[in-house]
Amino acid sequence: MTVTHILLDDQNPLHRELPIYRSGKIGAVRLADKSYKVYDSMEISAHDYTALFHYGVIEQLNALPFISESNNGLDSWDEAFLPSGAIGRMIEIIDEFVGEISGKSPEKVMLGWQDDPERIAYWREIDPEKTIDFLRKFQEFATKVQEEEYDLEFIL
Repeated sequence: MTVTHILLDDQNPLHRELPIYRSGKIGAVRLADKSYKVYDSMEISAHDYTALFHYGVIEQLNALPFISESNNGLDSWDEAFLPSGAIGRMIEIIDEFVGEISGKSPEKVMLGWQDDPERIAYWREIDPEKTIDFLRKFQEFATKVQEEEYDLEFIL
C-alpha cells in the first residue's frame, strides 16, 4: 500500500485549511483585570509552532506554572496563561534552546498521518535559523511584557 507524502507549504491555501496546519498567538494580558483585554500580541507561524514542539521547547516550558482550563499546562489545541512572576524563568529556558538549536541542519518532521480514505503523511520542513529568529523575537516580547508587569496568554 502506498503512502502519499505531503510537505506543507504555507503559501498553499489548501494546506492552510488542513486540520494538521496549526499556528498560534502569544498575548500580553493581566490576569487581575475584571474584563479580558489583550495589550499586545505576537503571532506564532505554523513553522514556528511546529518547531516549538519538535525541539522540545513546549515540553520544557511546561515546568513553569501555567494556568489552563484543561489543567494540561501549555499544550497543543489549548489556551494557557503564565503569570508575570514566571516570565523571567521562561526567558532563560528559551535562551537555552537558542544555544541548543544553533548549528542544527534543516530537517523534515512528520506532523501526522491518515489511513482513510487514502494513506497520507503530512510533513513540514523546519529551518533552525528561522526558529532561532522567532525565539529571539519571543524573548524580546516576553522581556517587554515582564517589564510592564503583564501576564502571558498562549493560544495554541
